[in-house]
Amino acid sequence: MPANTNDNLDNQEIDLSQISRKMGRLFQDFNAFLFRCIQFFIKNGLVISILLIVGIGLGFYLDVTQKKYDQQIIVTPNFKSTDYLYSKIDLLNSKIIEGDTLFLKNIVGLQHPKSVKGITIEPITDVYKFIENKTENFELIKLMAEDGDIKKILEDNLTSKNYTNHEIVIKTDELITEKSTIQPILIFLNESDYFKKVQAEEFNNAQLKLRQNDTIISQIDAVLNGFSNSLNREQKSDKLVYYNENTQLNDVIKTKEDLIYQQATIKVNLIGMDKIIKENSKTLNKRHKSLIGGNLKLVLPFLLILGFIFWSLFVRFYRKQFAKQMLNN
Repeated sequence: MPANTNDNLDNQEIDLSQISRKMGRLFQDFNAFLFRCIQFFIKNGLVISILLIVGIGLGFYLDVTQKKYDQQIIVTPNFKSTDYLYSKIDLLNSKIIEGDTLFLKNIVGLQHPKSVKGITIEPITDVYKFIENKTENFELIKLMAEDGDIKKILEDNLTSKNYTNHEIVIKTDELITEKSTIQPILIFLNESDYFKKVQAEEFNNAQLKLRQNDTIISQIDAVLNGFSNSLNREQKSDKLVYYNENTQLNDVIKTKEDLIYQQATIKVNLIGMDKIIKENSKTLNKRHKSLIGGNLKLVLPFLLILGFIFWSLFVRFYRKQFAKQMLNN
């Protein structure tokens, strides 16, 4: 057998033996570490038991008393009042953060202002509603999508504020009623002299449009009835009659269909025009869930024991270093 082959085999055997010895030392070190951990818990069993009991008890208490709730309201800002709505929500949230209970109670009308911990608003993404019957919005989305990610564009602040519906979330630390919290906030959001004037004009314009469309539909019906009567009379006659294709009868019927659709749309829109910020739905006292919310009875004992372990390691480290320093001196 060549000498090189023997050398390679010897090297492999040395490597394997070294790996085996290292693995053995690691296993021994792990066993020693495990033994020290068991010894630590046995030595400090009383302290750890007390921390465990205290943590579980305190966790149960906090889980029961420190509850948080979300109040969700879906609203539609009318008359291009979206920016106004967002500025009002920002004002409310700033007053809540500052703890300005006088403003919240006297100006807004909250019965229990201290229970309100925050208020936020986010648009409800509905791109189909955004472009429905709005060619300019569809073309805008197409144009913006050519230069960037369509998802980012749809979620962009400037785009999302133009969505129809928005969700307001009010955070409280106790159960509330609609009368004590929701109604005062909605009344506060609808207090605007400018938008009240716009609301009145929009309402009058919608009523005027309804009356005009009704008049035009009646005129179209009269034309269609006249044409129908004329056709019946001529059918009774034995004379051959030719009709001009340029009567534009189809266009007249199509116009009537469009007007009827407009009437239906206006009547539906009038339902929501009674308020500047129209409330569509609400969900009250929904328990707020977080990573540790409701699980403090499990988290607190773990944190207390972990803190005790770190404290013990710190004390041991400090004593060892202090002893070394004393020996060196």
